[in-house]
Amino acid sequence: MAMRFCILGSGSSGNSALVVTEGARILLDAGFSARRLGALLAAVGESLDRIDAVFVTHEHSDHSSGIESLKRHPRLRFFANAPTARAIQKTLTWSPEWSIFETGTRFQFRDLDIESFSIPHDAHDPVGFRFTSGLDGDLFSPRRTLAWVTDLGHAPQNVRERIRESDVVVIEANHCPRMLEADPRRSWTLKRRIGGRHGHLSNERMSELLASVASPRWRKVFLAHLSRDCNSREAVEGALKEVRSAVSCDFSIVGHGEGTPFYELG
Repeated sequence: MAMRFCILGSGSSGNSALVVTEGARILLDAGFSARRLGALLAAVGESLDRIDAVFVTHEHSDHSSGIESLKRHPRLRFFANAPTARAIQKTLTWSPEWSIFETGTRFQFRDLDIESFSIPHDAHDPVGFRFTSGLDGDLFSPRRTLAWVTDLGHAPQNVRERIRESDVVVIEANHCPRMLEADPRRSWTLKRRIGGRHGHLSNERMSELLASVASPRWRKVFLAHLSRDCNSREAVEGALKEVRSAVSCDFSIVGHGEGTPFYELG
């Protein structure tokens, strides 16, 4: 079986995705309650009882708030670096089975090769992930790589390299700067944080990043983590014009609170 992947939900109200291989089913982040995660998984023909592990990018609640309610699933393993695990553990009434990795290392979980890498965001030690599965030269289960890169204010060289070297990329297109500046509900301080170098990628920064590392290897790029109030599909689409002229892969814009069907990386 080739690696399959779907986004269960994306945005400031919660984030989680599912990766399925022959030997593993994992969640990327758990920003929804167990009940909500169960419903989202059921909608794609899966269930929490079949999930083997949760990989956590950082401790912010829209990525980790569901861990408390997952105590009813004690067989789950939770992968995080030590600063992230400590920050989350302080908020919990139970002790999950933490599998601690050091940021920047590569390790294996079942038939998945995982690479963690540091990203610039205002959390304790936020990471992106590259997941690789399959065999070189295998027509039925070719070796493919998925890069998961959300919640970052800018992209250092280490991030650019991981994006360039992946077959499928999930990258955030969080906000339109003009819509953010005009938003009456957010304070000046919050706007500066969101738009800062340790905040979130704007549509323009996303476009500049992808155009600068455009790779013929890309099969599909997902634009995720859109702000509910400070972005729109039309704004993201407008920012993509430069990138579309540089690469021929398919692009998918994942609206706030939305998910995606399964995508097979074969």
